[in-house]
Amino acid sequence: MNITMVGSGYVGLVSGACFADFGHTVVCVDSNRGRIDALNAGRMPIYEPGLEALVAENVRQDRLSFITDLEAAVGQADAVFIAVGTPSRRGDGFADLSYVYAAARSIARALRGFTVVVTKSTVPVGTGDEVERIIRETNPEAQFAVVSNPEFLREGAAIADFKRPDRIVVGTDEPRAVAVMEQIYRPLYLNAAPIVAMSRRTAELTKYAANAFLAAKITFINEVADLCEAVGRRTAELTKYAANAFLAAKITFINEVADLCEAVGADVQAVARGIGLDNRIGSKFLHAGPGYGGSCFPKDTLALVKTAQDAGTPLRLVETVVAVNDQRKRAMARKVIKACGGSVRGKTIALLGLTFKPNTDDMRDAPALAIVAGLQDAGAV
Repeated sequence: MNITMVGSGYVGLVSGACFADFGHTVVCVDSNRGRIDALNAGRMPIYEPGLEALVAENVRQDRLSFITDLEAAVGQADAVFIAVGTPSRRGDGFADLSYVYAAARSIARALRGFTVVVTKSTVPVGTGDEVERIIRETNPEAQFAVVSNPEFLREGAAIADFKRPDRIVVGTDEPRAVAVMEQIYRPLYLNAAPIVAMSRRTAELTKYAANAFLAAKITFINEVADLCEAVGRRTAELTKYAANAFLAAKITFINEVADLCEAVGADVQAVARGIGLDNRIGSKFLHAGPGYGGSCFPKDTLALVKTAQDAGTPLRLVETVVAVNDQRKRAMARKVIKACGGSVRGKTIALLGLTFKPNTDDMRDAPALAIVAGLQDAGAV
């Protein structure tokens, strides 16, 4: 298959390199000429274990290339993936979709024959509808289908996640598009990775719901950690309450998501399956720490909250998760100050581990930033 990846950032580069390793011919397009020049010189714009070698091998095999000419790449493609950034918008926290919509307009002008246009970027419910409208308005003669195919990549383990996924979510009602997506992901059949087909709106919501639930899980155990610290060695007594409280939160979460699904035209049963296949929604992510950060959880929970508010079905649990997580980051500095006898003025403090998680160079919303600021405000060096 001929695949074009619009956007050569984290998601686009990892996805493009992995698709090429599956045997497809992949062209990664980016408007940033400096990034394309660097990639063609073998320099990676991000750190991800194994990525540099994977890119180099597939470039050597002539399966992977990097260009700035979007029209040339799209015209030959069976599928075009939109993998541009969707940062939080200033003011309301909603996802900034300007890059997605700009990509859709550029793609529309270059389409030749039936092409599957896939949103790989994390986008709110209804974005695929708007992408379809933009393409149809820009090029009324175009033959295409718009598919939602959200990524579930963990920074630091992205290549393994792509090649051995818990599930592949494909959102479309177009049979021809499903056939193309199945062909693209065919190499993963050997690993028995299920392709979970659902409506486009449901697929868009599944990504946010999965990240919101994982964020809730992290926040839950962090709050339980504070309670454990307060009540002392009464672990067995507390375990029963903690277990039931978490199950109650899980029920509340999916019930609120059900209300949101009803409001935006998604299927909560499909969402539940899509997030339930994630093995992290099992025993993992129950490790107390300074709160979650990074490029996904902070902006995705804010975007989901905004989506629900706009739909008139507020997700109070997720709103609380966001608030509690922000408070926790600041509270960690107070814990350090308390451990230092109540004052850190004039003290020099070292932080070991700054990024939001291991095996990445990503400082976006890293808890370390809030901890450093809190300690500096208290007079520490």
